[in-house]
Amino acid sequence: MPAGDTALVVEYGETVDPVINRRVRQLAVAVDANRLAGIIDLVPTMRSLMIHYDPLVLSQAALIDAVAPLIAATPDLSGIVRRWRIPVCYEGDCAPDMTVVAEALSMTPQAVIDCHTAADLEVFMMGFLPGFPYLGLLPEIFDLPRRPEPRVKVPQRSISVAARQTTIYTIESPGGWHLIGRTPIDFYDPDRAEPILVAAGDSVRFEAVSIAAYQAIRQAVEAGDHDLKCEIING
Repeated sequence: MPAGDTALVVEYGETVDPVINRRVRQLAVAVDANRLAGIIDLVPTMRSLMIHYDPLVLSQAALIDAVAPLIAATPDLSGIVRRWRIPVCYEGDCAPDMTVVAEALSMTPQAVIDCHTAADLEVFMMGFLPGFPYLGLLPEIFDLPRRPEPRVKVPQRSISVAARQTTIYTIESPGGWHLIGRTPIDFYDPDRAEPILVAAGDSVRFEAVSIAAYQAIRQAVEAGDHDLKCEIING
């Protein structure tokens, strides 16, 4: 569908679903590989792809004609995947909403931690803040609404949950998701060679660490002396 006179949106569904999200990313890869003159930017979201284009170079009709066959012939993205192992402290001030979340889910805090660290989570999309990833899906029991009152300030590197998804606040900002932990790892660092750590399609597994381990890792990160765990796997 048109989004003004300089963008086109291809929608795949109405829900947050890994299969739908994968189709969105597949189409983005296919459109990018087609190298069509006039395309300015591709913005994949949970369930749609927005294609920004220059109407003085590429007409909307021509763009639709070029994209339509790609929808049915998108590439396979089940090959190489980056799997990140991310330490998270789920204790004390790092997890200000843990008790509320555990009570809402009728679980103990340890059970919440066990569920949050039990499986690899897929990065669906990036957005909201630089390097801010949306990951999922968590078990259905994590289908929580957002907080009734958003916080004015969410600390950098906070791990949050809502609507069966989990996110990492890459910089301090307002936010309405439930905070259950904090990672010592910077998902966004403008001074790093690659400022943004993860990308859509990556896999993330969280690993619980103590507050002492969190502080030690954070010191190592700030000193540039921490080796982050990342492995290449077959998707």
